[in-house]
Amino acid sequence: MTQSVPAQAAPQPLSVLLGGTENHTQVKLLAQMANRHGLISGATGTGKTVTLQVLAEAFSRMGVPVFTADVKGDLAGLSSAGVPHQKITERIEKIGIESYSQRGYPTVFWDVFAKLGHPVRTTISEMGPVLLSRLLQLNETQEGVLHIAFRLADDEGLLLLDMKDLRSMLAWVGDNASELRTEYGNISPQSVGAIQRRLLTLEEAGGDLFFGEPALDIAHLMQTDFSGNGVISVLDAQRLLLEPRLYSTFLLWLLSELFEELDEVGDPEKPRLVFFFDEAHLLFKDAPKPLLERIEQVCRLIRSKGVGVYFVTQSPLDVPEIILGQLGNRVQHALRAYTPVAKKAVRTAAETFVQNPAFSCEEVITQLSVGEALVSVLDEKGRPTMVERTLICPPESRMGPLSDAERSDRLSRSPLKGAYDKAVDRESAFELLEKRAKELEEKRALEEPKKKGRQRQGIVETFFKSVARTVGYQIGKQIVRGILGGVLGKRR
Repeated sequence: MTQSVPAQAAPQPLSVLLGGTENHTQVKLLAQMANRHGLISGATGTGKTVTLQVLAEAFSRMGVPVFTADVKGDLAGLSSAGVPHQKITERIEKIGIESYSQRGYPTVFWDVFAKLGHPVRTTISEMGPVLLSRLLQLNETQEGVLHIAFRLADDEGLLLLDMKDLRSMLAWVGDNASELRTEYGNISPQSVGAIQRRLLTLEEAGGDLFFGEPALDIAHLMQTDFSGNGVISVLDAQRLLLEPRLYSTFLLWLLSELFEELDEVGDPEKPRLVFFFDEAHLLFKDAPKPLLERIEQVCRLIRSKGVGVYFVTQSPLDVPEIILGQLGNRVQHALRAYTPVAKKAVRTAAETFVQNPAFSCEEVITQLSVGEALVSVLDEKGRPTMVERTLICPPESRMGPLSDAERSDRLSRSPLKGAYDKAVDRESAFELLEKRAKELEEKRALEEPKKKGRQRQGIVETFFKSVARTVGYQIGKQIVRGILGGVLGKRR
């Protein structure tokens, strides 16, 4: 006689509770669909930061590391427990949240200016000519000259680490323009001078702090704590936002680094990392079409690396349509329709949702209260769900900034204390070019009578072979760069 065994219920997929509706339906984002990217939009003061905070907390509990920029200082509160409040209690009851405890989350602070967090650095060579041209606002001719400087350095394995390395490389290219013209094209002194002037401007804006070593190790953004919670990396961007092109180029560089360095994982049960791009309109402002196409390619392909990218901005119109189509999970806070452009933004936002017969999206978007949003996520088959008018969950951590003493305490106990604090200036292109230039000048002075009539190879090839020997590279394969110009297969 056989005994029947009751069928076990299939395990519920991991999910993020975003909030609940008036009819007590909970709205959840499936973790397996979190790497299909998303958009959090809404007017100033409507609750975008709180929504970002709720998502960051949920991913952290799930064991997923998070990276986010903090443009107002409020997200530093993620590291501290929230404070009880009657409105929080009421919202918990309305949404039907079963498990809620006010607590802080494992957080690491970063700051390009090294004031409110660990320094963030990369090298000139790792940034690459594409993003650096955008950062310097170069025209097509100037960008071409910059590419020549990088090509010469890349071909010979000569890494450019900081700004003085690039300045010395450009100076050498300008001084030897006539010899380089046949192989690399025309190099005008005016273009070299213009780039040098832009580098000085960038240095005054803090670029000298950003470019150098030790460079950021991407692995330090993908950590969990001893309890298995994902570590939330918070980049203080309050001062950085005053230099919007540096801010947007830095985040784009970081996104491209993740894309180039991480291996393929397909569609995992949960993301490997969630990346929040606040003030996303700065990324796309004045971006040329070729760059937008590259950004779209990175957003489309980084999904298979297990990275979810969430753009946070005021209006859906801030994001180009080619990118908007990649964002499957949408949280739309209130918009104000006071101008024709604002009314168009309302219509655009409403039309992107799968309509709910219970209400008109276009009307509701202008009526939403603070902490309320229209939400549509992807179901288990990757299809957008019907939009729901949703009360967003309250965060468990503090909704507000840290005091100076609290931030200092967090930094003193950081697991990365000492890893990036002291800048390193090892021998690199600046020192090597200067040293070899002097040696070659002495050698050329001695051999000048013998060199008359010799072709340009003597100057360029002898120079770089000498540099290569000093650096210690085995020449034979040039540096390979990825979609956005970052170095592939780099070794620190």
